[in-house]
Amino acid sequence: QVQLVESGGGLVQAGGSLRLSCAAPGSIFSTYVMGWYRQPPGKQRELVATITTGGYTNYDYSVKGRFTISREYAKNTVYLQMNSLKPEDTAVYHCYADRMYSSYVRGNYDYWGQGTQVTVSS
Repeated sequence: QVQLVESGGGLVQAGGSLRLSCAAPGSIFSTYVMGWYRQPPGKQRELVATITTGGYTNYDYSVKGRFTISREYAKNTVYLQMNSLKPEDTAVYHCYADRMYSSYVRGNYDYWGQGTQVTVSS
């Protein structure tokens, strides 16, 4: 069973920052597209950011300019740096890995993590 392990969530005030991390097995990390999606309370899943093995990135319009996705091959880890957080960013954030790149959220990915809660207070 492949596991993606997220960390770094928490409670932060509006305008603050958090950095999420997601560790993956090396065989997956080195060849798969990695990304983050989120599930706000009572709302549908949203694709937040994606990064290919070549470093191409894509962001949802709501986070562009505030969030940065990156991947560190030496640690098999993908990061999501979140700045200028807003209350509407409150959600459970999940890391995923997939063989295919997609610019829209999907119902299923090859692998995903259990999620980490991010709560932004106003």
